[in-house]
Amino acid sequence: MKEIGISTEYIALGPFLKLSDCISTGGQAKFFLQETQVLINGEPDQRRGRKLYPGDKVEVKGYGTFIIVSSS
Repeated sequence: MKEIGISTEYIALGPFLKLSDCISTGGQAKFFLQETQVLINGEPDQRRGRKLYPGDKVEVKGYGTFIIVSSS
């Protein structure tokens, strides 16, 4: 499980995908989410704007499992 540190209260799913190196540009998020299964805390979600908070677990099929941690 890889830790992704954020210095803000939350991060949206779209920017998270870029930060975690699942996609290379933010513009790819919409298409990536349509084609790739993403589970947040065990439940599927495809909303780019979904807010992720420290403690949330994100599983991206083919890329691994990530946990959001506070880096502040």
